[in-house]
Amino acid sequence: MSAQEFARFGEMKMFMHHIYEFKKGIRSLVLCTMCRTCADLVAERLRGQGIGYVVQEVDGRRVNLYFGKQACLDAVRTFVHKPLNRLTPEEDFMLGAMLGYDIAQQCERFCSRRARAAAV
Repeated sequence: MSAQEFARFGEMKMFMHHIYEFKKGIRSLVLCTMCRTCADLVAERLRGQGIGYVVQEVDGRRVNLYFGKQACLDAVRTFVHKPLNRLTPEEDFMLGAMLGYDIAQQCERFCSRRARAAAV
């Protein structure tokens, strides 16, 4: 197995774990950044299991693949037209909360980003 094949295998194992967590109700939204080839395979698997998803281009080789509850995907669709580093402090906070990040850390990040944006 080549290093590239091993990396893709690792991505696929992580993806399968995320599906498990979603189905068990641990996560409402999952974000995976992966190569286009892997994303195509993942999307096929998600469609087969009736799980909604959204694909966001990152660059010529990689995509962000979001999957989860429809309400979360509907919210994500409102800002996937831009790179993640261009999210407003509010969008960044919302995405982090939906992905299950620590809320206190998200609050600190939000306040820091708001302060930086106000200083510009």
